[in-house]
Amino acid sequence: MSLLAFGQPLVLFGLLALPVIWWLLRLTPPKPQTEVFPPLRILMRVLRPEETPHQSPWWLTLLRLMMAALVIFALADPIFNPRERLETGGGAVAIVMDNGWASADDWDVRVATAERLIADAGSSNAPVILAFTADKPNAEIGPFEAEQAVDRLRAAEARPVPVDRASVYGRVAAALETSPGATVAVLSDGLATNGDQAAFAALLGDSAGLIWIEPERLTMAGLTAVDNQPDAFLATAIRPAGDPAPRQITAGAFDDRGRRIADAVFSFGLGETTTVGEIRVPFELRNDFAAIRIDGENQAAAVRVLDENSRRRRVGLISQSEADQAQPLLSPLYYIRRALQPFADLVEPTTSDLGEAIPRILEQKPAMIVMADVGILPELAREALVEWVNDGGTLVRFAGSRLAAAENDPDLLPVRLRLGERSMGGSLSWTEPQPVAEFPQRGPFSDLTPPRDVAVARQILAEPTPDLFDHTWASLADGTPLVTGASRGNGTLVLFHVTPEATWSNLPISGSFVEMLRRVVQLSRNQGVIDASGRAGTQSLAPYRMIAADGVLVPASSDAEPLLVGAGASRGVTIANPPGLYGTDEGVVAHNLLPADATLEQLQRPATTLPVTEAAYAADESRNLKGLLVALALALMVLDTLAVFWMGGLFRQGGRLRRRTTGAAASLFALAALGLLVLAPDRVLAQESVPEGGINDIEAVEAISKTRIAYVLTGNSSIDAVSRSGLAGLTRFLIEKTALEPGQPAGIDVETQELSFYPLIYWPIDETSPMPSPAAIARVDAYMQQGGTVLFDTRDQFSTGIGLSGSASPSTRRLRDIVAGLNVPPLEPVPDDHVLTKSFYILQNFPGRYNGSPLWVEASLDASNLEERPVRTGDGVSPILITANDFAGAWAVDERGDPLLPTVPADPMQRVYALRSGVNIMMYMLTGNYKSDQVHVPILLERLGQ
Repeated sequence: MSLLAFGQPLVLFGLLALPVIWWLLRLTPPKPQTEVFPPLRILMRVLRPEETPHQSPWWLTLLRLMMAALVIFALADPIFNPRERLETGGGAVAIVMDNGWASADDWDVRVATAERLIADAGSSNAPVILAFTADKPNAEIGPFEAEQAVDRLRAAEARPVPVDRASVYGRVAAALETSPGATVAVLSDGLATNGDQAAFAALLGDSAGLIWIEPERLTMAGLTAVDNQPDAFLATAIRPAGDPAPRQITAGAFDDRGRRIADAVFSFGLGETTTVGEIRVPFELRNDFAAIRIDGENQAAAVRVLDENSRRRRVGLISQSEADQAQPLLSPLYYIRRALQPFADLVEPTTSDLGEAIPRILEQKPAMIVMADVGILPELAREALVEWVNDGGTLVRFAGSRLAAAENDPDLLPVRLRLGERSMGGSLSWTEPQPVAEFPQRGPFSDLTPPRDVAVARQILAEPTPDLFDHTWASLADGTPLVTGASRGNGTLVLFHVTPEATWSNLPISGSFVEMLRRVVQLSRNQGVIDASGRAGTQSLAPYRMIAADGVLVPASSDAEPLLVGAGASRGVTIANPPGLYGTDEGVVAHNLLPADATLEQLQRPATTLPVTEAAYAADESRNLKGLLVALALALMVLDTLAVFWMGGLFRQGGRLRRRTTGAAASLFALAALGLLVLAPDRVLAQESVPEGGINDIEAVEAISKTRIAYVLTGNSSIDAVSRSGLAGLTRFLIEKTALEPGQPAGIDVETQELSFYPLIYWPIDETSPMPSPAAIARVDAYMQQGGTVLFDTRDQFSTGIGLSGSASPSTRRLRDIVAGLNVPPLEPVPDDHVLTKSFYILQNFPGRYNGSPLWVEASLDASNLEERPVRTGDGVSPILITANDFAGAWAVDERGDPLLPTVPADPMQRVYALRSGVNIMMYMLTGNYKSDQVHVPILLERLGQ
């Protein structure tokens, strides 16, 4: 095909007029020049012989001929690199276009191809039928005028759903019944669907010709399944069968904030259409996966969103034994907890009362519940547990003395048990511990190697029933069951015939125990807020986040309808239910495009006797040169005008014209400069105002420039003055006695000011001050939870004492009202071995202006084996301290350092000890358990030497 074509070639005959134009231009003389009247010079010219008139210069004539030629060429509508026209036969044109997920990656090219067809139909005034195979059933398909069809095409978009050729082709065939002899153009995505050949037969029945357009090569890839296994996260990818060459693609795993946190590699071998990629990262990180997306693919099949079923399971732990902090290795749940923590969310009740513990666990909708040596269950709790198992829960039970003494419960045990346990040396016993036999191939432990170092000395025996072998997942060398399992309703029952601690066997302290529990957890199913399995009946879930055609997760559109999940509900992707997440903020169900058994087969052109024109998708690369030629002609016109002015002497009229021209140029330059100044952007200035509810930068810099102690402004001027002077006195003492150099104390308003800048906040309680608002209490609580400490001082020891129990003073009652809204841990008076007594000074009590009130701190864990430890403390700094000794009153000094208030009783050393108490408190705030560890150094060194 030629590189240049003309839309109106007959106009080129106008080039024949160029000789006539040349003759006219040569015949016409140039404009006479204007000269100043010189009488003598005119007389001299009169005496000269007559001369022939001047003609137009050759270069001006050539310039004008070029201008005329350019205009003629522009009117001929020249096109560079013209596209090939697709013959439509002159009749109606039916364009049937695939706009499913496979069309999204190059949708613009497909639209350009369709526009070419519509333009060709429009050139012959043929009506156009335009239909999309992934559109609403009631979408208008025409016939349209060419301009209407273009508008309809440009308004269409690719959709993240499969195409439905059968129904759309049927509608187009019905529309063509009134237009026999039409040309059908099929713009396919290249992928086959069920019923394609029958749909083509109906479409092409009365047609005069077929234009077949398909992609030159199918290179897309999609994700069909994911599997969060114990050691890796597996994702399955597929590609079309028509892409046989080896290929490697990558994918990224993204969290719910869209951050890429892991990568996977998929390698397709020669001719392979399915492959599996692995993501080997810690289970905690895999549990944060919210979506997997193939790199370089801009279509919905390359994205797979994940819901709760792809994350680690929630497991409830129940035991009737109290947790023994002094001997944790003997706790029934200790090894279970250690084994499950890496790959499950563990929930435990706060009580050992089964009547309360089981309902509380079930309220959290766990996937699995582990009961360690639980015997008889309360009836209501038992019924709730049986219902939970039948609805799909996995119940794992461990043997023990309680279970051995309980009666059989077929609803909560996988097999029938014999009463009592079998032990080494007793009846029904063996003379030596039994090892573990090979795991059965039909059970969940089939791929595990039996532990050779595990021996069982005691177990609970199962009754020898005909189906016992089928329910045995692991057994001992003598054939007796070690682990049994069975289905109940939609759930699973599992029983370990040994205890969960190392009393009956050493299985719980082996590595095989962890792997066995992992396999059992993988059998369970999360019972989050939404159960899409149908066991809870059919549910309707609102659209939450949808996958767009280009694979991006976007808010749900108004066209998306609620998704029905449950028994009998269809889970296919449709226009009404596009792929994405359905549910609410509390829980969602993933609705992905490709099912696990999906394949990508190449679409075959239908066998037909009609004339077929084959083409490929391609953008229109032709360029219309009309505008360029017109612009060149205008440029030559400007040159011609300037030449005429010059030949007429316009540029030789002296200084007045030059001055006028210079003035005009200066005016234009000034206007341009003024326009640039007006349009220039303003300088970016830093924000000077503080946003509402924000933090003043100056205040923040001042607060963090030095360590400062803060005190709460009560609104009582006398109390606030004592607090300010007291903390100033403590600051002075800290500078004199320690390496710490704090800044001046800061008074803060808990209602409005930021609290996190200060390690310690001193709060004098005043019963006459307004009660802090709930928002302020919440701010204080957040400050305490984030590592800050509040020192509450009721200052009433001299009158009534702190009164945490029994009668209370007004200040103590106000303190109770304040702490009622805080998450206050259990409190105790500072023990003799607490780190507060040794953080800087050695102290036994903590007096202030008054003496006698204990200093209350967070209670440490009690343990019976800590008598010889030199210091005891919790895992962190206590978030709350309470006293009634009026610390600020004892610390308060004037500008010269003299005390402002007397101590009660008037003991000079009491003020010294009060200041030392303040130093110990500050060291404790700033160093935490470092001081505790420092006390342990001599003993640690002594033990290392041993």
